[in-house]
Amino acid sequence: MGMVATEGGADAGWVRRIVIGRNPRFTLLRVAIWVIGLFLISRYVLLPVRVDGVSMLPTYRERGVNLVSRLAYLFHPPRRGDVVGIKLAGAHVMLMKRIIALPGETLEFREGRAVINGEVLPEPYLKLPCNWETPPLKIEPGEYYVVGDNRSMDFHLHTQGRAWRNQIIGKVLL
Repeated sequence: MGMVATEGGADAGWVRRIVIGRNPRFTLLRVAIWVIGLFLISRYVLLPVRVDGVSMLPTYRERGVNLVSRLAYLFHPPRRGDVVGIKLAGAHVMLMKRIIALPGETLEFREGRAVINGEVLPEPYLKLPCNWETPPLKIEPGEYYVVGDNRSMDFHLHTQGRAWRNQIIGKVLL
């Protein structure tokens, strides 16, 4: 004779198995491990950063959300062209800027172009006109020079400058 599924019988067992699993204790342990893992990743590995302002236009749009990887520089120092998170007051107040000069280099702006050690820096990510002019500036050991991609505003109105290595939290991923 055929089996007849009663209300809450075989169907309920199948749903329970999908939701809870065969062993509820093991499922609870897996959920706890996932929750702890996601908490640790969101707290110590990937930090969300919201762009507030126009300094990174057009590469990053205003009010966009990106992730900063705190592990990006575990095995190598920051590199030219990297977009990084720079802490100002704790890990939750930071700037998002691009590294254009490395420790020991000399930087100046001529006719709106970044010049590193006498050579014009190719910056294909710049889309807006720039008219910056600055004298040569020596970047000290342990320092990086960071600036936004939107250099259409006057130099003194743009947040940019030197950042110590310990201020660089990590690399922007998205």
